[in-house]
Amino acid sequence: MTKAELVNTISNKLGVEKNDTQKIIEAFMQEIKTSLYNNDNVYLRGFGSFVIKTRAAKTGRNISKNTAIEIPAHNIPSFKPSKMFAEKVKAKVQVESK
Repeated sequence: MTKAELVNTISNKLGVEKNDTQKIIEAFMQEIKTSLYNNDNVYLRGFGSFVIKTRAAKTGRNISKNTAIEIPAHNIPSFKPSKMFAEKVKAKVQVESK
């Protein structure tokens, strides 16, 4: 599902103008980004968590030049679904695969 499809779906379900719905979704995503930029995790009960993970420094390989390069430690954003959400998706996939 794309952002435009999400806007259309929510707009139709709630009876709200698409332009207003898009502004709300954009503001929601911006708040998540801002929180993560500030190293604050975002927890949405029943859905999941947007968290910052720290990757340790490691040695990588440049295979074209056959040299080793040092990759410094860095932070990356990550999403971890809630246990309930993950179980529902897992159950749905298992039912469809039978």
